[in-house]
Amino acid sequence: MSATQSRPVDRVIKGMPVQDGAGVRLKRILGTPTLDHLDPFLMLDEFRSDDSDDYIAGFPPHPHRGFETVTYMKKGRFRHKDSRGNEGLLVDGAVQWMTAGRGIIHSEMPEMTDGLLWGYQLWINLPARHKMTEPRYQDIGPERIPTVEKDDHSVQVIAGDYQGTSGPAETLIPVNYFDVELAGGGHFEHAVPPGWNVFCFVYAGAVRGDPTGSGRRAAAGELMGFGSGETIRIHNEDDEAAGFLFLAAERIEEPIARHGPFVMNTEEEIMQAFVDFQNGTLHR
Repeated sequence: MSATQSRPVDRVIKGMPVQDGAGVRLKRILGTPTLDHLDPFLMLDEFRSDDSDDYIAGFPPHPHRGFETVTYMKKGRFRHKDSRGNEGLLVDGAVQWMTAGRGIIHSEMPEMTDGLLWGYQLWINLPARHKMTEPRYQDIGPERIPTVEKDDHSVQVIAGDYQGTSGPAETLIPVNYFDVELAGGGHFEHAVPPGWNVFCFVYAGAVRGDPTGSGRRAAAGELMGFGSGETIRIHNEDDEAAGFLFLAAERIEEPIARHGPFVMNTEEEIMQAFVDFQNGTLHR
């Protein structure tokens, strides 16, 4: 075992049920009264259902400014259209990394495949220097996402670098986004710079963080956050496999002004976003 200091687990939080869009039923993991944000991560939602009534109304056209949305489909499809004439379809295993930047209006309509819809949407804040950048989409098919296979775990690398394998997403700030599967008894280890925040969301089984110390355990449906240190160490002490999303990013450490679909640095900038939306200039 490496001599580097493990980051201790400093919180384990359950997701909470919410409704968003036109009545879509979700589990909100980050962006709740318990944990409002974890710089630069603003929100993480899980949509997971075999009942189309939970999501059929989808997310009709709505605006965004000042941050990024990352949609990852474990199972199912997501159709999107926007105010600039772009259209796309995410399929099983695909990722869409949308930079709202100075502004965009888009719609997102989910569809199940093989009787299941299962995916995640993550909101990532942008620093002031990037908030008014030109919007862009990165539609990343599953064939472009590399998987690092080890004896006791596998890691799909969506963004960032894991053991020399880089993910396809181009990011404006340093971000690691991995989908990790741990076999029974498996270990996952990853070094993270000191200026980064880190959490994982367990979607299957259960894992223990910082197994070299008095690490805490998180089960499916729970977020595990980490404190200071050099390395993340996670262990599956059970016989059955476990799975989790691993998120890490450099902190921005700037003021956050947030109202609905807009995330800026000041209330004045938020008001300007609403004015631009009403005037029809947000997305032009």
